[in-house]
Amino acid sequence: MLNRFIQMLVTLIGVSFMTFCLTYLAPGDPAAMLLESADTIVSEEVLEQTRHELGLDQPFLVQYGNWVGGLLHGDMGMSYSAKKPVLDKLSEGFVGTLLLAIVTVIFVLIISLPLGILSAVRQNEYPDYIVRFFSFVGVSMPSFWLGLILLYIFGLKLGWFPIATSKVTANSIILPAITLAIYQSTKYVRQVRTVILDELHQDYVIGARARGLSEQAILWKHVLPNAVLPLITLLGMSIGWLLGGVAVIEIVFSYPGIGNMAVRAIMMRDYPLIEGFVLWIAIAYMGINFLVDLSYNYLDPKLRKGARS
Repeated sequence: MLNRFIQMLVTLIGVSFMTFCLTYLAPGDPAAMLLESADTIVSEEVLEQTRHELGLDQPFLVQYGNWVGGLLHGDMGMSYSAKKPVLDKLSEGFVGTLLLAIVTVIFVLIISLPLGILSAVRQNEYPDYIVRFFSFVGVSMPSFWLGLILLYIFGLKLGWFPIATSKVTANSIILPAITLAIYQSTKYVRQVRTVILDELHQDYVIGARARGLSEQAILWKHVLPNAVLPLITLLGMSIGWLLGGVAVIEIVFSYPGIGNMAVRAIMMRDYPLIEGFVLWIAIAYMGINFLVDLSYNYLDPKLRKGARS
């Protein structure tokens, strides 16, 4: 456990340093971008004063040291464009992204688990062919294209859902969640099918059939519990990806999430917000992976015994 925390800490330090280096070396002047967006008459004296106020006139190591010192005290700096603390700005976007991730994961499980199990149980039969065909079609479709199609049909033509919104509501979550769920489910269906087929060819399944157990009992009581662990890994990776903010989908639907916020920060050269966003993605991924590892130890008795020994 201690080694894992040390690895996470080293990773965070590396991510923070690389992110700060890239933003420092990025072309463009944040002070000029900020003043031009505010329709201010930009003179060299005003630029120099703004750079000094933002700390951009200091050497690289001094800027990085000040930023890290602020992080240790829970301060990620001030957003150039929003004129508010980066942590508050990230919190605003995180609420929408978290709700979107939860709804998407629920849709993914509802779609992929039944179809994947059906495809595995009915291997090389018509249900299997149909499920595999649609999964291949779904994987080949860009998610933003699918989002635009759904937005055109259900938003513009039918008017069931809003085309653009600045608030997180039930109606604003449904369409982007369905878009992400369809895109994710096309991958999950194949993974669920593969895992279930692997388990169905194990010796314990042959023994259970020899003892006269029904196929349903074998599937629900033996196969599915053993297939949980690899599926948890996939689910954990998807949750980390979603919590990082799915920028393209959030932009297509004008959804107020953390990914949409990050894209706008890049366009505005809002370096503190960009650095905070990247650090948040690293923390989200490492946190999810850590929870997945803990779930392994809880669900697999063999791993618990190995950890104790």
